[in-house]
Amino acid sequence: LKQVFNKDKTFRPKRKFEPGTQRFELHKRAQASLNSGVDLKAAVQLPGGEDQNDWVAVHVVDFFNRINLIYGTICEFCTERTCPVMSGGPKYEYRWQDDLKYKKPTALPAPQYMNLLMDWIEVQINNENIFPTSVGKCKEEVL
Repeated sequence: LKQVFNKDKTFRPKRKFEPGTQRFELHKRAQASLNSGVDLKAAVQLPGGEDQNDWVAVHVVDFFNRINLIYGTICEFCTERTCPVMSGGPKYEYRWQDDLKYKKPTALPAPQYMNLLMDWIEVQINNENIFPTSVGKCKEEVL
């Protein structure tokens, strides 16, 4: 279990919302809805009086944290030897392009692809211009 939570691996700690902030309260409300066994459509419905961008941001960060935990439990079993291609079954192969190091879509082993993907998502989530942590500072930018 120590390997799953090794900071040098692809597992990343959860991004936390500051207690006392509106985002923290929205996160608590989202958690309560998702953990109560209610209809998912109702669980993600925008609560009255709340900002849609804040509500979406809370769910995006929560989804990233959950995927991170799931991936952290399986990453030791998917090595460059056992997972030489990032694929979605026999019909789909995912290739990485970031316009920095990988200027063209590039086939990569699944662990390398996932590391790059998780790093990219984390940068987006931590970008104050996309996911501001202060309420009312939202700038509309496309990922």
